[in-house]
Amino acid sequence: MTDSKKEESFKVIDRRLFTEQGELRKEAVEEERRSEDAAKKAAASAASTPKKPTPTVPTSLTGTGGLPRPDASDELAADAPAEDAIEPSHNFQMLVDFITRNAAAMLGGMTDPRTGKAFVDLEGAREMIDMLDVLREKTRGNLAKVDDDLLLEVIGSLKLSFMEISKAASEAMAKKAGEKK
Repeated sequence: MTDSKKEESFKVIDRRLFTEQGELRKEAVEEERRSEDAAKKAAASAASTPKKPTPTVPTSLTGTGGLPRPDASDELAADAPAEDAIEPSHNFQMLVDFITRNAAAMLGGMTDPRTGKAFVDLEGAREMIDMLDVLREKTRGNLAKVDDDLLLEVIGSLKLSFMEISKAASEAMAKKAGEKK
């Protein structure tokens, strides 16, 4: 049988800026110059192509805070950018899942192997939830609707769980402090 696969090879490129002696590498400087030239050409070609106007939310559709009114979704859909054009990202969903699982574990979803009791780290869970909030803020408008809905649902669920668990923890601490007196 003949091997129908092409022989694949790869090229290793050293992208370090400095040599072992700490001197600036000539190749790195040339590569930087080439990438800057390519960026300038790309910017020039982008500037020469006509841009589509950015859709805005009409003032008739917004409430006092500039956010769309709940009843204006049909009118807004015609003006909004097509989120369907953005493909859902499996990697983004995996990232959200990873952070969510860590937050859930810190909210008692994981037992301490030594004691067998639920492990609760409210500060760690708060940080994970804050990470998801920042992720949503920084990716707003750049996500597929499926990804945005997932992120919104996860954040809401985690915040609700966080509030319930922190309330229960504070009540337990108050009860314990009351017994000591």
